[in-house]
Amino acid sequence: MRTLVTGGAGFVGSNLVDRLIEKGHDVTILDNLLTGKKENINPKAKWINMDVRDSLEDLEKVDVIFHLAALARIQPSFKNPAESFDINLGGTVNICEFARKSGARIVYAGSSSFYAGPYLNPYSFTKWQSEEVCKMYSEVYDLPTAIARFFNVYGYRQTFEGAYATVVGIFERQYRDNEPLTITDDGEQRRDFTHVDDIVSGLIKMSEDDNWRGEIFNLGTGKNHSINELASLYNHQTTYIPKRPGEARITLADLSFSKEKLNYEPSKTLENYVKNWLEENK
Repeated sequence: MRTLVTGGAGFVGSNLVDRLIEKGHDVTILDNLLTGKKENINPKAKWINMDVRDSLEDLEKVDVIFHLAALARIQPSFKNPAESFDINLGGTVNICEFARKSGARIVYAGSSSFYAGPYLNPYSFTKWQSEEVCKMYSEVYDLPTAIARFFNVYGYRQTFEGAYATVVGIFERQYRDNEPLTITDDGEQRRDFTHVDDIVSGLIKMSEDDNWRGEIFNLGTGKNHSINELASLYNHQTTYIPKRPGEARITLADLSFSKEKLNYEPSKTLENYVKNWLEENK
């Protein structure tokens, strides 16, 4: 397939690009490195340094667009909601217009934060509204679209510092630096931690059918762990910090539809990942 991956220099996007290239696909990356990293870019892919809101008229036609580019995470969206709307929602409209005119199908990266309530923060709202944009283009223009909702992704190339860091990434950095693992609130909030390899497998399965019209596929594991349980796997000192606004108490993927329609079966476990990571970082 000829594929376009927006956000292909980011955490999930770069892992997806690597897998697509391994499978022999022709891959173009669209990423302005706002949050992505140049070192994540696979040299076998064509990289276009462009904002997802820019004109796409000169781009070559592709078969599939994996639309992962977004201003991610809940907490940063509180500080500048207008930017979240502009990039996340405006960028999705731009991608759908390009797909409509060029005959591509779209696999869109939504967010499981919808399940906690789309009105809790600007990020969740813009990701949900972008899903609705995809559905509208399917309804009105018969554009093939499939929507993935990621559940708490971790793994290779995850972010360790700053506003976009994953909790697993933060714990790894703190462990290496011999700092206490920082646990928000009481640590009993539960998350469906999903390895990036399983997310990538689900995305590729979604891309192999052009009959989707806005269907939503949960990509998780169907199991969850408390933050305290995650911290205990590191057998390291911990400290507690105040609760943060806009975040879910529990995330847990219902995989019934994804298993039925995609034969999606996650294979990675959090326990094995942390065990192997600790062995490698003795």
